[in-house]
Amino acid sequence: MGTKITVIGAGSVGATVAFTLATGTVASEIVIIDINKNKADGEAMDILQGTAFRDPIKVTAGDYEDAKGSDIVVITSGMGRKPGQTRLELTQINVGIMQDIAPKIAKEAPNAKYIIVSNPVDILTYVFMKESGIPETQIMGSGTILDTARLRSTISEHLEVSQRNVHGYVLGEHGDSSFIPWSLTNISGIEINEYYNKYAGEAEPLDYDAVLEYVQKSGGKIISNKGATFYAIAVSVCRIVDNLTAAFDSVCALSTMLHGEYGIEDVCLSLPTVVGPEGVKSRLEMKLTEEEEEKLRVSAKTLKDIIKTLDI
Repeated sequence: MGTKITVIGAGSVGATVAFTLATGTVASEIVIIDINKNKADGEAMDILQGTAFRDPIKVTAGDYEDAKGSDIVVITSGMGRKPGQTRLELTQINVGIMQDIAPKIAKEAPNAKYIIVSNPVDILTYVFMKESGIPETQIMGSGTILDTARLRSTISEHLEVSQRNVHGYVLGEHGDSSFIPWSLTNISGIEINEYYNKYAGEAEPLDYDAVLEYVQKSGGKIISNKGATFYAIAVSVCRIVDNLTAAFDSVCALSTMLHGEYGIEDVCLSLPTVVGPEGVKSRLEMKLTEEEEEKLRVSAKTLKDIIKTLDI
């Protein structure tokens, strides 16, 4: 048996996720659902025609009932921010969209693993958990996996070392209160400053503040330049799918519900998370400095303060 994956939302992100999945080997069936049925039909047809040179795969557009039997559901639906619209106004709109989606898809695919990608991802992951009735172990937000990819990418480029050898995470909110725990960032086990001093050749010193700004602001710059970000997040989502269908567990930065980790509970944010064929198994409580722990708590409070203002 292959893997059936449903993608809800046929916008730039959802369509690119579906296409990237279709070019891989994990999915045997992809269903695309969107309120704009013509858009979903068009994306499904275009993607299917691009699979002529791989093993056969089924790619269709459908409704919620067509998601029956899905192993994984990826939710990308949501509105983008409009000129003059506050972040809070946009958040409430997207919360309403998630409140509409959650019970409908949960009814049809109660056993699926759910990857929430819609923004603000931490809050919408929280809303999906509250509204769907799906067990928490089956739900994860893409969280800071994209931020972490951006972090590793810029360090790799700066030090001219493979991204595979850069180990580190961006933690907390997928947003302005995220942070980089530099105490845990290393190059193949060598603390990053030591690597720079001994092995980085003519590279300039890393500017930690500039790296964080790059991680937090590069998405906005991409949106300003081309209208949306979708390639990097699509690859990141497919990485999560790979982890969910692998033989063993993996660790990646995902947004899940905290239950006392670092003294934080009843909020979804990103920590290094053990995830695999059984879904979310645990969050790693890595040894952070006092300053880093405080940044994590600030990030949690930022999200909780927003949740308090919403109609959930």
